[in-house]
Amino acid sequence: MLSAACATSALRGPRAASLATTGSTAPAVAGAPVSTSTPTTTGATSPPALLGPGSRGPAVLALQRRLLALGYWLGAPDGTFDDATEQAVYALQKAADIGRDGIVGPVTEAALVRGVVPRPRAAAGEVIEVDLADDLLMVVRNGGLQWVLNTSTGGGYRYHDDGISAVAVTPTGHFAIYRQVDGMVVDSLGALWRPKFFDDGFAIHGDSDVPPFPVSHGCVRVSDEAIDWIWADDVVPVGTAVWVY
Repeated sequence: MLSAACATSALRGPRAASLATTGSTAPAVAGAPVSTSTPTTTGATSPPALLGPGSRGPAVLALQRRLLALGYWLGAPDGTFDDATEQAVYALQKAADIGRDGIVGPVTEAALVRGVVPRPRAAAGEVIEVDLADDLLMVVRNGGLQWVLNTSTGGGYRYHDDGISAVAVTPTGHFAIYRQVDGMVVDSLGALWRPKFFDDGFAIHGDSDVPPFPVSHGCVRVSDEAIDWIWADDVVPVGTAVWVY
């Protein structure tokens, strides 16, 4: 039996290209969704710039505030489209069942305007829900959705470790956090940053690469920034219920 059944996968996802923004796309009201719609007709007016990794300015700040208002965690909004912002956009795109490219274009903007969020199942208590169909982690309190995170779970591929052949899947069921390590856990499968174990060697843990699709050995992988926030705010203490479905 593996001590850390889901350490960092060798598979890596493509990163979205950085895109620059222009001041002309900034919305007038802070917190309102930015406009990234591309005109379908030709004319003298230049199309608005898309927002993606590397973008900066008031439009990004408004985007971040809107995402936070919906519950997509990204840390403190600062007007810079960083990794945490990309993770939040991934989560929104998953919830809206649209393309997962981390770029805010017209389709993603429409999801922002509609206020799309996932629907948790828990009706009471404090529960961490992991929806494997959409690869989303939800923080649920008393039936209300508090926060949403992009996650990458078991990739479904076969791997070999210490003479054991296994398939990279995340176990389903109702669990609880039974152990946590405030640091790096390293084994033959890789590294788990600040893991919170919920079933044998399976854990919610941080990673420097969390693509918008399943690639882990079975763990629930979130960004390093997200797991640091989870620890700092004691979002998932030992004993917290974890529902994986």
